[in-house]
Amino acid sequence: MNDQTQSPDILSVRKVSKRFDISEPFLNRLLERRPKRILTAVDEISFDVPRGKTFAVVGESGCGKSTVARLLMGLHTPSAGTIRFEDSDITHMAPGKPPALRRRMQMIFQDPFASLNPRWRVRDIIGEPLKNFGICKTRAEVTQEVEKLLVQVGLNAADAKKFPHEFSGGQRQRLSIARALTTRPELLICDEPTSALDVSVQSQILNLMKDLQDEFGMSYIFISHDLAVVWYMADVLAVMYLGKIVEVGPKEQIFENPQHPYTRLLMETVPKLAIGGVERAPVSGEVPNPISPPSGCTFHPRCPLANERCRTVSPELNVRAGGAQSACHAAEEGRLPSWTRMAAE
Repeated sequence: MNDQTQSPDILSVRKVSKRFDISEPFLNRLLERRPKRILTAVDEISFDVPRGKTFAVVGESGCGKSTVARLLMGLHTPSAGTIRFEDSDITHMAPGKPPALRRRMQMIFQDPFASLNPRWRVRDIIGEPLKNFGICKTRAEVTQEVEKLLVQVGLNAADAKKFPHEFSGGQRQRLSIARALTTRPELLICDEPTSALDVSVQSQILNLMKDLQDEFGMSYIFISHDLAVVWYMADVLAVMYLGKIVEVGPKEQIFENPQHPYTRLLMETVPKLAIGGVERAPVSGEVPNPISPPSGCTFHPRCPLANERCRTVSPELNVRAGGAQSACHAAEEGRLPSWTRMAAE
């Protein structure tokens, strides 16, 4: 049980940006008289992660989801903004430092084939953080804890002697989860943990993650492009587009009545088995170049509701009934059609 005096949010992100310099070497730019090229992967995003809940981030490939995960884990340093874990500012902390704080945050990576050392046995892969963080003092304690974790994620204690190549994709992701659980984290960042797995295996991993959350009271940041998975896992949902959060709020409210045209286009991609033969509006157009994004609302080149204000003024997130927020001039001005009518059409 959590202390009643604890903050309801375990993580707070405020106006965090990440810019990458992808310019050519200085001499080349000087001779060819070319300016620097800056890619803004994350652009002034703010959100809070409720304690014991799942905060999901969804969007197309290249929208900045994985960069957000790496910023939170300290694998990238923000160009601007602040990240706070409870009362601690972790904005500029080095990866793994300080150990007492970093052990409370862990990450599950997207590719279970690349995230495990192929030359190590499972007992060493899972046992390393147990030794590094001083959780286990002796080899016998490490072995006992590794076997306990393997059973906890649905594997066999005897699997500790095997190498990663002896497991299937779903089993490898279970190994990744077991490794993440070694430090007994309070916050688990999951970067598309099931996207490389078959659908039947996905459901097993998702059910395992929900069971572990119920058992240990962990908070999740769940990054995905699959809205069906997000619907199953999330409590709070943030929709990203070109490095910005365009809509955020309780999952039910956003799914039932999305207030940003981009969110609605994403929702149209979710199959509705109960409604056959209905024409669907595909997500039209291409994502703009993040090196030179459009002025105003970055979604306006693809938006059927865009007007001159959308093309010139960048919208801010505005709170609406129920606590959800959306950054859309059309919604603010009442130009957004009702979602039920749009869906029926």
